[in-house]
Amino acid sequence: MNFRFSERIDTLKPSAIREILKADPDPEAISFAAGNPSPDTFPTEEMASAAAEIFRDASGAAFQYGITEGYTPLRRATAERVKLLHDVGRDFDDCIIVSGGQQGIELATKVLLNEGDAIACEAPSFIGALNCFRAQRLRLVGIPCDGEGMCVDKLEERLKADPGIRAVYTIPTFQNPGGSTMSLRRREKLMELARRYDVCIIEDSPYFELRYSGETVPTIKSMDEEGRVIFCGSYSKVIAPGIRIGYVVAHRDVTAKMAVAKQVSDVHTNLFFQMIVERLVTGGGFERHIEECRKVYRRRRDIMLDALGKYVPEGKAEWTVPDGGLFIWLTLPEGYDGAELCRRAKAHKLACVPGSAFNVDEHATSRSIRLNFSLPTDDQLVRGCEILGREIDGYVK
Repeated sequence: MNFRFSERIDTLKPSAIREILKADPDPEAISFAAGNPSPDTFPTEEMASAAAEIFRDASGAAFQYGITEGYTPLRRATAERVKLLHDVGRDFDDCIIVSGGQQGIELATKVLLNEGDAIACEAPSFIGALNCFRAQRLRLVGIPCDGEGMCVDKLEERLKADPGIRAVYTIPTFQNPGGSTMSLRRREKLMELARRYDVCIIEDSPYFELRYSGETVPTIKSMDEEGRVIFCGSYSKVIAPGIRIGYVVAHRDVTAKMAVAKQVSDVHTNLFFQMIVERLVTGGGFERHIEECRKVYRRRRDIMLDALGKYVPEGKAEWTVPDGGLFIWLTLPEGYDGAELCRRAKAHKLACVPGSAFNVDEHATSRSIRLNFSLPTDDQLVRGCEILGREIDGYVK
C-alpha cells in the first residue's frame, strides 16, 4: 500500500539521538551521545522495597485505572516539595502528573497554541521539544543564547516585530544542549516581557536539581504572580528515566485542559510507578539521594573537563563549563562542521551528537557538538576525550 501520511508527520524527522541509540551496541564503543542518567544513581533497593509494599498492600489500586491528573498522594507530595524547596506554585496553581517531562511540553503547547501560532525558543534547543512544536505545526522563532542563557534583548526585538508569538519555551537551568544557566537579571526581564506582550512561558526544568557548582538561581515560576508560567519538571534525572514520571505545575485552568488533552493520549500515567515515586519522595531519604546523584555527576563532569583540557589542542575548540545538568557543548572554530567531527569520531567508535540536531532551522549547519558526561564510565570519559582530541587535531588546521 502507498501510504499518505498526515502533513503534521510527513516531513518530521526522527530524533538524531534516538537514532544513535537504536544502533547495535558495540561493547568497545563509547557514547557521549545519550542524555541518560547513570544507572549507578538509580535507587533500585528503595524502589524494590516500595514495589514489594505495593504488591503486598495496594495491588488492587496500583493496577487499576487511575485519575488522569495523577495519583493524588504523589501530586500532593510533588506540589508541597517544589513549593517548599523552590517556591514553585501559588494558590491559583495545580499539579498534574504526566508521562515524562516531554508529555508536559506537548500538552502545554497543545492546549495553549493553535496551528500557525509562533513559539519563541532558544536556538539551539532540546530536539524533543522542537519536534513537538513542528508536529503541532507551530512556527518556530529561534532566539540566540550565550553564557547567560536566552538573549532576552533579542527576544524583545522579536516580540515587538511578531505579534504571532504566543509563548516562549525555555530551559533556563543547565540548558539542553548548551549547558548554560539563565541569569537572574534575564529571568526577571523575561517575566516582564511575558507580562508586557501577554505571552505564556513554558519553563522546562528536568535538570534544575542537579547543580554541582555556582549559586542557585530562582526558578522563573517562582516569579509568577499571574499564572503565566507552565513549569515542567521530571523525576527522570533524579530517580530513573524509564519510569516516565514527570509533572507540571501551572494555573489550574491550564492543568484542567491538559487533563482533557491527556485523556485522548494515554488516559493516565503509569499508576504503579507513580505510587513507587510517591513512596520515595515521602520516605525521608529523597534529598540525600539527590545529593548522591550530584556527587556522581559532579565527579564525571570534572573528569570530562580535565580530559578535554588535556587532549584537545589549545585554540582548536572551546567548550562550556556547566554548573549542572548532563551536558558540555563543544564548539569548533569558524569554517568547521560539528557533523563532520562526529563522523570522524564515529569511525573510532566514539558517538557524539552534532549541534545541527538541535537547530531551530533544520537546514542550518553547526560548529558544535553535544557531549554527555553522566552515562560513560570514568575510563570511557578519558578515552573518549582522547579520541575526540585526536580527531579535532586532525580536522582543525
